[in-house]
Order: sequence, then C-alpha cells, then structure tokens
Amino acid sequence: MLVRISAILLMLAVQPVFGTSMSPQTETIRTHVEQVRASGNLTIAGQTISSALVLPSLYENRDYAPVWDNPQAVRQLIETLEHADNDGLISNDYHLPAILKLQASNLVGDPAIAAGLDILMTDALIRRGYHLLIGKVDAEELDANWNMTATIGDLDTVLSLAAAIESARIPQLIEQLRPDHAYYAYLQQGLTRYRSIREQGGWLSVPSGPALKSGMADTRIPVIRERLNVTGELSTADTTSNIYDETLTGAVKQFQQHHGLTADGVIGPATLAAMNVPVQARIDQIKVNLERARWVLHDLPEDVVIVDIAGFEVSYRHSGKIVWSTLAQVGTPYRETPVFRDQISYLEVNPTWTVPPTILQKDILPKLAKDSSYLQQNNMQVLTHDGKDVDPATIDWSQYPQKRFPYLLRQKPGPNNALGRIKFMFPNKHLVYLHDTPSRNLFERDHRAFSSGCIRVMHPFELAELLLDDPQWTKSRIEEVVESKQTTRINLAKPVTVILMYWTVNITDDGELMFKMDVYDRDAAVLSGLNKPFSFRNAPILRD
Repeated sequence: MLVRISAILLMLAVQPVFGTSMSPQTETIRTHVEQVRASGNLTIAGQTISSALVLPSLYENRDYAPVWDNPQAVRQLIETLEHADNDGLISNDYHLPAILKLQASNLVGDPAIAAGLDILMTDALIRRGYHLLIGKVDAEELDANWNMTATIGDLDTVLSLAAAIESARIPQLIEQLRPDHAYYAYLQQGLTRYRSIREQGGWLSVPSGPALKSGMADTRIPVIRERLNVTGELSTADTTSNIYDETLTGAVKQFQQHHGLTADGVIGPATLAAMNVPVQARIDQIKVNLERARWVLHDLPEDVVIVDIAGFEVSYRHSGKIVWSTLAQVGTPYRETPVFRDQISYLEVNPTWTVPPTILQKDILPKLAKDSSYLQQNNMQVLTHDGKDVDPATIDWSQYPQKRFPYLLRQKPGPNNALGRIKFMFPNKHLVYLHDTPSRNLFERDHRAFSSGCIRVMHPFELAELLLDDPQWTKSRIEEVVESKQTTRINLAKPVTVILMYWTVNITDDGELMFKMDVYDRDAAVLSGLNKPFSFRNAPILRD
C-alpha cells in the first residue's frame, strides 16, 4: 500500500520554494512552525495542531511557503472532510468547523489568518491520512497482545502529501489511503444503508412471547413483517397479515443467515433478540469493524489463514482470494482466544498434548485431587520437565492445586486427544494453535466459544492439504500418516501468515452484512475510542 502511495505521489514531485525574502504569510507560517518544533504546542482558531513532526517537516521542505494555493485542492479537502462519516469517522476531528468559519470570515486576505488557515488544512489532511492508514483507536492500548502495529511510512512518503495538494488530487490520495479490500467497501455501503434506515425511523421492537413457527397466527406477526420489510428480507408491500406463511418463513430464514443464526425459520429467543437490536447499535457495530479493518487490511498477504474469532470461522486466502473456509470453535469468554499475527511453520499429525499451565491449575489438578484415575481415562502420563516418566501412584494428588505442581502432564496421541489428530503450529507465547478436536458435536451450535483459547477446526485435513500445497501431500497421504498413529512433523515449504482477528460484522455470500454476537464484549471499547477527541497514539507513527 505505502509503495503504491509513494508511486502516485512522487510522480507529482514538488520542488521546494526558495526565495530571497518571505511574504508576511510565509513569515507567519514559519513562526507557527518554529513554535511547533520548539514546544509541540500550537493553537489556531481554538484548534490544536497535532502534527509535531510531519507538518513542520513539510513546511520546512517548502521554505515555509503556503501549501493550499490551489483552490480546487481546497474544495477537495473540504469535501473529503465533510464525508469522513463514510468511513465511520468524525469530520470534527479534522478542524472542519474552524476551517469553514475562517473561510467565511472574509478575513482570508489577512496574512496571519491565511497562514493559520493553511496550517489548519495541512494538519487536517495529515490527521485524515493517519486515521485511514492506521486507525483512530490505538489497538495496542486496548490489547497488550496486539502485534500488528502499523505506521504511515517514512517521512519522505508523508512529505509527498504536498504533491497531491498542488496537483489537486486529494480524492485519489484518500482512495489510496483507504484499505484496498472488498470487505471495507461492503462495510461502507452497509453504513450508508443503515444510516438511511435510521433517518426513515428505524424499526419497531417486536413484543416478547412464545416461539413462532410456520403456519401459526399471532398478533405480533404484522410487526415482524414490518421489521423484515425495513431491512429487505421481506419485500412484499403487504405487512398486515397475522399468518406465519411460507413467504414470511423464507424471510425469517434469510434474516437468521444475516445474523449468524441457524436458519430454521423459527422465531425463538435468539432470533427475537436479533430483531430487537436498535438500528443505531447496528450502525455503531459497522463503525467499529471499519476501524478494525483499518488496523489490519493494509498490505494483507496474498496467502493467509484468517481466524474470525467472533464469527467462529477459519478461512484461507490464496493469491488474494478466499478459496476455503470452515467452522471453528474458539475460547470461552473467560479464556478468550487472543488477537495476534504469526506464521504457521509446520503441522503435527498425531500430536501429543502437553497440558498448559492455566488448564493444569484450574481444570486438571482439581479433577485429579478427586479422582486419580482421570489420567488413565484420558490417556495421560506424568513427566519430569526433562521428559522422564513419573509413576502417578507415587504422587499425593490431594495437595494440588494448592501447592505448585513440579511435573508435566501429557496426553498421548489418539482420537480422543484434546488436539485431535492434527495441529497447525505457529509457536507463540499464548500457547494457542489451530487443531482438530474430538468434540465434533459442538460444531452444530450457532455460538461456538468452547475452547480454552485454541482454535478447533472442523475440516483440518482440508486445510493441511492447502497449506502444504505439494502433490506428495494429498489428503489421502495425510490420512495414511494419521492411521500410523505415530507423531509426525511435516514442515511447510514456506511459512504461511495466520491472523487471529475479532470481527463482529461479516459479509454473506449474497453481499449482505452479517451481524454477529460480541462474544467477548470488545466492541464497546473500540466505539468509545472512536468517539473520543483526536490524538496521535503514543507509539511512533513513522517508520524508522
């Protein structure tokens, strides 16, 4: 992305302006810039100038000459600031009211006013670009596990903003700064649509009551018809019938698909709850996921495994396109699957499972204190930390977990192993991996937050074949290794990026938005950050 931006902007190369004397406007700009350099603090028309590095460097590179001499570029800037809400952002973050007020003051002929306006507009564009490239909310501040921190490029790239301004190519610049991904575009379209629904009054709340099925009559059915008509699942103009007919059943099934629910056509508690989420909450949900998209969708690898935690899904993106996906089980709300990025380097068939410390202390040792036969029932062995066998009969299990446990517990390979018959390894501090599971019945549930943090994959051998991408490693060959019952490591020819991400809005096959449950209650913190006043993050925003 940054390479493309540089190419577009640098072809419009700007020559610094050098002169023997400065105009009053230029002199004022220099005074302001020197103040920013000296103190990092400058206020113009009641607005704080935030860019203490990029903005001064830009003006110094131009010998403090004004940047916004092209009236067309000024109009383009105003337009992009006015439409910042198309990205789920706030135009007031970019000094828009102050800029418009100064423009309308009839004082722009005053060199001091003109200088201040020029700096305000430059800071506004820098802020806008920062949000589109990095996001407004500091993801690392919300989550200490975050390891996908991006920058806006090096200083030379940023200084090229002046080229786009002089050539009046602000719209092209903004388009290049946005994530170049269909998901982002779909979210933008959805945001516009749901705001339109809000402006038309939103939808009525459906009263509570017993579950409704096809063929039933109920006084709530006209309200349900109106509710589904608003969001497009029911297209018929007649919303007065109180009969749950075949047409309504089809509309309800479609609504359920758009909300990650089993499409059975039955309006039970979960479907009713989804219908009664207010339109503003759905708008906020879209805005939150636009922000998440800005965090991670720039320069996405051509080949990448994506774990959609809130969507309980794993997909594989090959050569830039999603070629495979399957259901997944993720961590419970009290043992959340972390968000991070890593590299899958090898697979392990017929894996052993060394019980992680948290699960050992909180789950396994309490069970062993009650019943020492738990080890034998679950095909487990006790080992020293250097791998030597320990006789379980020599251990007084009653003293644990109160006392520190000095050994390891390891489950042997087999169909009932907690990791199933294959795992996908990307060694990380969280001890979290993708793997098979013996608990296959849980894939039938709508909401699949059952694990202790790892990601259980419904069709793991299909993923293995895709990642290995080797004629020698067909699905049948992998199954032969499974049948051998021997623990076998298979290295990938080239590591594949894996991204564990939390999305609460997805896109369905028919191009509609799918709203999901916020299983870990993470949306509120992002939304709160989006509603706060502008600030640059504490971590560096420029690449060294």
